[in-house]
Amino acid sequence: MELDETDDLEVVAEASNGFEAVEVAASLAPDVVLMDVRMPGMDGIEATRRLSELIPTSRILMLTVSDEGEDLFDAVKAGAAGYVLKEASLSTIADAVRAVADGKSFVSPIMATKLLSEFRSQADRSERRPTPRPSLVPLTSREAGVLQAMADGAGTAEIAECLEMTQKVVDNHVRNVLDKLHLHTRAEAVLYAVRERLIDP
Repeated sequence: MELDETDDLEVVAEASNGFEAVEVAASLAPDVVLMDVRMPGMDGIEATRRLSELIPTSRILMLTVSDEGEDLFDAVKAGAAGYVLKEASLSTIADAVRAVADGKSFVSPIMATKLLSEFRSQADRSERRPTPRPSLVPLTSREAGVLQAMADGAGTAEIAECLEMTQKVVDNHVRNVLDKLHLHTRAEAVLYAVRERLIDP
């Protein structure tokens, strides 16, 4: 893979289908997993969902030809931390890998608008079919600060420095935020917080 030509990135393995991707990634636990939406055997969305449960320490970046807003939204819900189109330049893909590895989220600019549109569409459909939502435990001021920093695009190290806490404490706050909001990923938490006006967009 061309990413091997980048000095600070190393490709440790490749897979030809979804099942193999899950098996190989679970055994190696790489820092970042590049996942396609369309794969034989098991699609990338389901593979992402399984890997998010099996190896939560690995970050998943979708690298795909699909520019469908629904695929992007489903990928985020499944646990993906980033979404880049294969037509992007090698430098953009490398930057996305670095950002995701650093605890940040990365979405191709052209897809960001589609993500918000799909989010609104899903929200509208949910409002038309209301379902009971678990009661939420209020966030502490520290947790709210961490959530705001995530929304600003900061990674774990940056949040720790900005809020004067250790990275381990930041990770604990992130877990508490996800538990209290009944969500699974940082991206979901940021989207939810913006929609519910818990933070400044």
